[in-house]
Amino acid sequence: MPAEPPLPDPSRALAPLAAHEALLLAVSGGPDSVALALLAARWPLRAKKRIEIATVDHGLRPESALEAEQVGEWARALGFAHHILRWEGEKPQTRIQERAREARYRLLCAFARGIGASAIVTAHHADDQAETVLFRLTRGSGVAGLAAMAAESRIDGLALLRPLLGFRKAALEHVCAEAGHPYFRDPSNENPAYARARLRRLAATLAAQGLDAQALLRLSARAARAEEALAWSAEKAAAALPAERGARSFRAASASLRALPRELLLRLLATEVARIGGGEPRLERLERAGDALAEALATEARFKTTLGGATILFRGGAVVIAPEPPRRRGAAREPEG
Repeated sequence: MPAEPPLPDPSRALAPLAAHEALLLAVSGGPDSVALALLAARWPLRAKKRIEIATVDHGLRPESALEAEQVGEWARALGFAHHILRWEGEKPQTRIQERAREARYRLLCAFARGIGASAIVTAHHADDQAETVLFRLTRGSGVAGLAAMAAESRIDGLALLRPLLGFRKAALEHVCAEAGHPYFRDPSNENPAYARARLRRLAATLAAQGLDAQALLRLSARAARAEEALAWSAEKAAAALPAERGARSFRAASASLRALPRELLLRLLATEVARIGGGEPRLERLERAGDALAEALATEARFKTTLGGATILFRGGAVVIAPEPPRRRGAAREPEG
């Protein structure tokens, strides 16, 4: 990525949106999302699409309601219908940013379906991507985690589009400046109570050691390439595996599983556990179960564990995955990760 990133051209930057007839833009009022709205207003395909804007009011700051209303005025001035989605009820005292994010996407997905939109569009940019990589690096994420955010993914049956990932925050601020358009700055972005804010304060120190935004973005791109190859390999290996798969069951000979590289064994377990048990285990717990199973396969020792609502059993030369017995569902169990 060049030192001075190019300014977004609406035709090219928003090209991924062209596959959808109705879109919901998530606009908080910060410079990034305001730039997204400005670009959408100048998008050549705008007249052929139905584009609406939503602002989520988390109710975590006294001024958030007024800011959401102001975003509505800006959206309508650009010719977009605007909606305020409120996170109602008592707010959590812990993991606030994580739970606010979950609530935000839950509200956006429900509203998008309600208006018939097939895609939600966010203003995540290259600096967000670099920050996400660093955040996940500090938590020991795997390859998929270090790949960070994809330009297009799925959420609750809808497309989640991030068309501005190739642009730096400064470029989006310049879009606003060029248009003479105001925006808000969220003070929580500088609040040291939050892990991401603390990481931002380390940015200069890390950059001096070579771990700047460009380096983090290179790591993300390389991890994404590796993740694509691993996902492809895992899919091919699963398809070629001689296994019996029922609606809620899996059975395979130990010899065929023993031959798999450890990473592909973990991915196979994750897929089958999610399909059969209905849960997606955290990476740490998946790794513990996978390592223990691999050791049992190597030594022909009996093995049994529960993971993500499923039971994994190795006995008699075969590995069997089945739903966890109901009597255990209400019992105390090891937390996922």
